[in-house]
Amino acid sequence: MTTPTLTMYSTQWCGYCHRLKSQLDREGIAYEVVDIERVPDAAFVVEQVNGGNQTVPTLVYSDGSAQTNPSVAEVKAKLASLN
Repeated sequence: MTTPTLTMYSTQWCGYCHRLKSQLDREGIAYEVVDIERVPDAAFVVEQVNGGNQTVPTLVYSDGSAQTNPSVAEVKAKLASLN
């Protein structure tokens, strides 16, 4: 498995997060999951890119950019632009 180039900020109860995780898994896209309710300061990261809101899933890429609740196609396009 390759090193993840993206981090998904999530919660255990988020349906959109579960759906995106399943789609990324099917596509073979590696990612790290950070639960904003369990990891200190993770919620702050999410708030910084979402205008103060704790909106998940928020994905942060290796270049520091972020997407909130993206489609798997948007994730694939972003990852392709990083290579």
